[in-house]
Amino acid sequence: MSAHKIIIAIDGYSSCGKSTLARELAVKLGYNYIDSGAMYRAITLYFLRNSVDFDNPEAVSRALADINLSFVFNEHRQASDIYLNDEDAEPYIREMLVSEKVSQVAAIKAVRTFAVAQQQQMGTGKGIVMDGRDIGTTVFPAAELKLFMTAAPEVRVMRRFKELYATNHAITIEEIRHNLELRDYIDATREESPLRQATDAILLDNSNLSREEQLELVLELVKDRATNRLN
Repeated sequence: MSAHKIIIAIDGYSSCGKSTLARELAVKLGYNYIDSGAMYRAITLYFLRNSVDFDNPEAVSRALADINLSFVFNEHRQASDIYLNDEDAEPYIREMLVSEKVSQVAAIKAVRTFAVAQQQQMGTGKGIVMDGRDIGTTVFPAAELKLFMTAAPEVRVMRRFKELYATNHAITIEEIRHNLELRDYIDATREESPLRQATDAILLDNSNLSREEQLELVLELVKDRATNRLN
């Protein structure tokens, strides 16, 4: 793989395996992986813990001023954990309550401005993989490689169900389906940086792809884009 590093922007719907692919790419390429979704989840966690009124701009601004986000590499997971005000928030940000509210929080203009500024700073040195909803359209519109990931609705539902059932046996498939449909709607219709495929993004439907097949496919795309950057 070329030593010339690029920015890889991965967008798409919930439960399409964006974070899994991004983490695997980062390991293979020796890149930094930035989980933008974890940032919004951590902000949502803070808002919920502190009873912040999402509809009150002043309350949101005050809360954001008290939030410090950072990523710390976890040797056990071989991935970076999101830290919220020096607390490892990774065990809490995947809880259902956070999942139910994160799209609503991420739609707030002040929240997106806060997060995007940090994300863009993280990408100044290239050699990063970042996944989210607006990475290729808003955060890194000049990224050398942009992917837009999708999968059949039922495939997404079952992936999310298996992930959550491991820690919550009370979760139901209907709850998951409702949550994903609601998040899709909010993500696609929000006023600030809605979820959409960038005009120069490659559509990747992984409904019938294994993780290994998907990774090899994208590594070839990275090789091609890194080579073209030299020319």
